[in-house]
Order: sequence, then C-alpha cells, then structure tokens
Amino acid sequence: MPSLTNAILFLTLAASLPAATVTQPSAPSSLATTFAVLPDDPGPWQQILSSVGFQPQSPDSADILVLRPGANAPAHLTERVEQGAFLILEGQTTPAETFGFRATRDTVPVVNVEDVHRPKLPVIWQKAVELHKFEVPKSAEIFAKERWTGAPLIAGYASGRGAVLWIAANPGDRGYERFPYILQALTDLGLRAPFRSARLWAFFDSAYRARVDLDYFAARWRASGIAALQVASWHYYDPDPERDHYMKALIEACHRQGILVYAWIELPHVSGKFWAEHPAWREKTALLQDAQLDWRKLMNLTNRDCFRAASAGIKDLINRFDWDGVNLAELYFESLEGAGNPARFTPMNDDVRREFKATHGFDPIELFHDRKDAESLRAFLDFRAGLARRMQDEWIAEIEKVRSAHPDLDLVLTHVDDRFDTGMKDAIGADAGRVLPLLDSHDFTFLIEDPATVWNLGPQRYPEIAKRYQPLTPHANKLAIDINIVDRYQDVYPTKQQTGTELFELVHLASSAFPRVALYFENSILAPDLPLLPAAGAIIPHAERTTAKLTIDSPQVIGVSWPGEAKVDGNPWPVTDGSTLWLPAGPHTIESAPAAASPHILDFNGDLQSADRSGKSSIDLSYESPSRAFALLDHKPTKLEIDAAPSPLTFLTTDKGTYSISLPRGQHLVTIQTE
Repeated sequence: MPSLTNAILFLTLAASLPAATVTQPSAPSSLATTFAVLPDDPGPWQQILSSVGFQPQSPDSADILVLRPGANAPAHLTERVEQGAFLILEGQTTPAETFGFRATRDTVPVVNVEDVHRPKLPVIWQKAVELHKFEVPKSAEIFAKERWTGAPLIAGYASGRGAVLWIAANPGDRGYERFPYILQALTDLGLRAPFRSARLWAFFDSAYRARVDLDYFAARWRASGIAALQVASWHYYDPDPERDHYMKALIEACHRQGILVYAWIELPHVSGKFWAEHPAWREKTALLQDAQLDWRKLMNLTNRDCFRAASAGIKDLINRFDWDGVNLAELYFESLEGAGNPARFTPMNDDVRREFKATHGFDPIELFHDRKDAESLRAFLDFRAGLARRMQDEWIAEIEKVRSAHPDLDLVLTHVDDRFDTGMKDAIGADAGRVLPLLDSHDFTFLIEDPATVWNLGPQRYPEIAKRYQPLTPHANKLAIDINIVDRYQDVYPTKQQTGTELFELVHLASSAFPRVALYFENSILAPDLPLLPAAGAIIPHAERTTAKLTIDSPQVIGVSWPGEAKVDGNPWPVTDGSTLWLPAGPHTIESAPAAASPHILDFNGDLQSADRSGKSSIDLSYESPSRAFALLDHKPTKLEIDAAPSPLTFLTTDKGTYSISLPRGQHLVTIQTE
C-alpha cells in the first residue's frame, strides 16, 4: 500500500548475494534449468535469468546460452539449438549474423519502444541510443520494435526443439532498463521456468472486480502463485444483501482453488456509513477539522464509545463471512508531512488532547499556535507514537478474542517501514521498534509496507530491509514484505510501474529475504507478468541434474516442473498435478516413476512437510500452517483423519472434477481416504 519516506543509499548490491551452487549434469534432459553467458562478463543476464529460477552453469552443458558482443560461438551451436538449447544473441555480432540477424547501414535513435506483450504501455529509455536497423529472418517473430519506425529490437524463432532470441542492445545494468519483457519472449518461444512457488499474498479491492466471473479469476490467481487475498473489508462492514452475497461467493471461489481470504481492515477508517452516522466520533486534524483524508475517513478510536461500536462492527464483519484471517493495516496516524502540515496532522480529537494535557500540562493544539518550542513538540510526538502502539496492542487483543470462536483465524499487522526513514515515527507515529516485541506474546505476521520513495532504487533493497528488521525480533519467521506495484512518482525507466524483469527481480530478491511476500495490489499486476510470477518467488540455492534424476534444495515448499509421475527420495510421490511436483523444504531427489491411478494432491497451500500413499486410495500428509490449509484432490474424498482421530469431512468441488478440503491451522498429520 503506497506511503512516502525519504530515499536512502543502499550499500548491498545484487552481485553480493551468494551465488547458487549447481553441479554439472552428466547429460542434458528435457527440463531446462541452467544458463551460461559468454564471454566471461555476464552483464545483466545473471539477474535476468536467475530471477525466474534458472541456475548458472558451464557453457558446455547449459540449457540456455547467452552470446554477448565479443563472444565466440561454441562448437556445434546449431546442433545444440536443434536438440533443445535456447540461444540468446545480444547486439551486432558474427553469431547473430550466422543465425540471420544482420545489421544494415541505416541507423535509428531508440528511446520509445513498443512491445507485443503490452503494445500500449509506454516503454521509455532514459537516454536515446543510436542503433543499426536489422534484417531478421522471415520466420522470426518480432517481440519489440522502435515505436515510430518499426525497427526490430527483439525477435526470435523456434528451431528444432530449441529456439533463438536476438536483442538489439544490452538490456541495461540491472537487466530491465530497456526491454522489460525479454523473459516473456523466451516463454513465447517455448522456454519453461523450471521451478515455481505458490506463496504470494495479494491485496484485493472488489471495486475493481465488481462484475467478473469469480471462479475464473480465482483459478487465474492460484495459477499465478497467489496463496491469499487481503480483501478490502470496509466495503462489507455494514451488512448489505447484495454485497454480502458477492463476498461469500468470492470466498467460496477462492477456497475451491485453495486460496485463503483475509479481511483487510484499515482502521481508524471504519466505513462510510459509520462516519456519516457518528459525526461526534470523527477524528480531528490540527486545524480542528474532520479528518477525511484522501479516501480514508478517520474515526477517534481513543473514544471508548467509538472503540466499542467499531469493535462490535468488526466482530460482526468477521462472524458474517468465512474469513481465513484478519489484516490490521496502517493502524497509526496522519500525516506523512508530520506536524509541518496541520491540515492533515492527527490525532487532535478532544480525548487525546485531554489525556495528553493531564500528563504534560498543556493542550497539544497549542503546538500549532503560540507554543513553538522543540521540547514541547517532542513530548507530543513521543506520546503519539506510544498511542499508536497502544492502539495496535488493543486491536490485536480484540481480534484474538474472536479466535475463541474461530480458532483457525490468522492475524497480520501491516506496518509502514520506518527503519530507513527515522522520520516516519514523527510523521505518522509508526515505530516498529515498539511494535515488534508484541510478537513475544501475540501470534501474528508483521507485514512491512515498502516505502514509496525507495521504489526507484531497485530490487537490491529487500535484503537490506531484512537486515534492518531481523535484529529487532527473535521471530524473523513472522516477518513479511509488501511490494507496491503502482505508478511511481519518481522519474523511472523504462516503465512507471514495475513490470516484466524488474517485477520478477523484485519478487525474487524479496522472496530470498523474507518468508512471505505480498503484492499491492491484485488489479495492478499486468497480464504479461502473471505466468512468470510463481517462478520469481521460487528460491533454489542448489540444483543438480543428471539424465534420470534432479536433486534440489530449497528453504521453502517448492514446485518443480515435472511431467507425469515421480519418485521423491526413492518413494512414489502423491503431491503432483501431472505437470508440477510440490516438495517440502529441504534437499530432495526426484526421478520418474510409472503411471499410477492412485489419488493425487494436486495443490496444497500449507507448509508441506511430508506425504506418502498409505494405500491404493489414501494419502498421508503432514503440514504446518498459520491459517487453515487447503488440499486439492483429483479423487473424491470419503474419510478424513487428523492426528489419528476421525474428523468431519467437508469439501468444495470445481467444474473440473477437483475437490478442495479445508484443514485446520497448526501442525498436523492427516490421512485422506478417497473413492
């Protein structure tokens, strides 16, 4: 969710991250997992290709070969492409000419690019580059061109079981400054990402999806790696038959696909109706005006009557719908300009002013009139940060009360990052150092909201943000990061919004630094990015492939592109949909297995720990999850045991003949019997 903080200079570069370890395979297989760049300087290609899971490898056996200017073509290159290698040619080179990409004498200044994957999206280079016009093979598809002359800039064609992709210029130091959709072009030519994750969260506002096929979108979200939607619940705070029907249909559609649904709550904003009906409880700015700031209409939750009314409404909201969790987001004060903008500065309601005056001897409204000393302002700003922390503690306790009736309910606290911009404490009262100790006594995820003024600094910021937070809490596994996919206010290139390789690098490095990544928001993710999002979230420090086996190691549950049945660590593996194999964290060896008619878990959204077939028609599954978990099966379930005890069995079905079972929060061993 967008917020503003001051930009900083990061010292950590992507090149300083540990390199993945890959052992050379004895022979190639049909699964492309590796790349090599010639000559020795890889330029931006390591960032580009590793952002969707490909691993560096020796040029002699790599599945993807990148030939940069000055590189000599390896022996038998044409044959390697025909046998399945993917060749990337950069610029005007002898190998490019050999494969049919020939420079003419004419040149064109390039600054404005049109890409076939998003033709209307402005793709603008920071500086114009004079490039030769190229002739490309007649069989080649042109993926990107100079917008006004139509001069080809990216083109490629399939050749045998492999393909050739040519780009007219270096992609840029970070890998995305000129051509955002290189990876999409490779996908169009038949390259598949080898690994995928399905752990992303996404914020969702139904105002943008009011009249859509929810089942279609739920399937699309899950295919894009989304595990949970954080739904703008203020639209549903006040009961309404039509809106309530929509929300229940959304939740059911998501549950059928194994997607969790959280109530995203934006207190002190409650709802438009609540604001209209309770003018006496409205928050006040330092100009003593009602605090209607942007879309949020802020209420005075310090007032006990207001708090009790809002709390009762929130509990009713939770009870009316089958939520999987609650997200308390941005529970602090305005404004981002701090006390320097009295028209947006809160809280200045009567209750806060009385409380402060009783302990400090003056009314804080005086700070905006005759009382201008720094000591007095400091006293109120510290009081205000403490009040924000008190509010967060109080509302976490309110949600935890609801858990007595909803034991599977998860809890998230979304908090703007204030570790880079220490002024955020004074600007809005946010102080992570005060809030993180709550993890010692409360069970919730601390979701760090990515600050807007560092959005232009690139993906390398996420490991640095993680370093700032990990020393503040022993519960680093409860930290998460929120990436804002929106138009940026800075001068950024080549696109105002993060898309293509930039987005994949953001998600990949964020996923390497945090156990959970959220995206703001679902509607802003561009369509060309959806197929590769799951690959961007996959973290594979080690992969070793031989003719018959693939050995990998991952710190998280991971999906492996694997057609058909498989054995994992020597045993038949039941968690697969026939094209993607889902594995627990840790090291595993995969090999092909004979076809089986036994039941399969097609998808699972918890932290999978083990799985095996306990009979021809049953599966044993162990897992851990901070919320409910959903298992999707290809056979109709008939019996369920949880921790060796019979459990009531309920499930949802889809029109594709799959079955979604809801499983409880926590750590459990499950046996599922099927027809």
